[in-house]
Amino acid sequence: MIVCIKNLRLRAIVGVYEWEKKIRQEINIDLRLTFDGAKAATTDDINETIDYKNLRNQIIEHVENTDFNLVERVASDTADIALSFPLAQKVWLEVKKPGALRLTDTVSIIVERTKEPL
Repeated sequence: MIVCIKNLRLRAIVGVYEWEKKIRQEINIDLRLTFDGAKAATTDDINETIDYKNLRNQIIEHVENTDFNLVERVASDTADIALSFPLAQKVWLEVKKPGALRLTDTVSIIVERTKEPL
């Protein structure tokens, strides 16, 4: 199964220029997290799945309370958070920074990562 979070809109300090370090800029995150949901499907128990509200809250807490130079680090940290969930197997995510470049809608970084076996 795959849990999807689409267009999570956050405000973060992200950038290398001095003016960027003084203002919160919009960051948008799309995330897909694969997991074995067979047990959740039969038990109907939230403890047997990915609690996507908890996942969203952990991402918000980290991204909005950390200062970043690069969108790459936002993406890497977010992937780490997603894969920290015990049932998580693989994450694909895109972090977008709208308005980063003139004449474009957004600039983004895509990360795909698989959890290392225990």
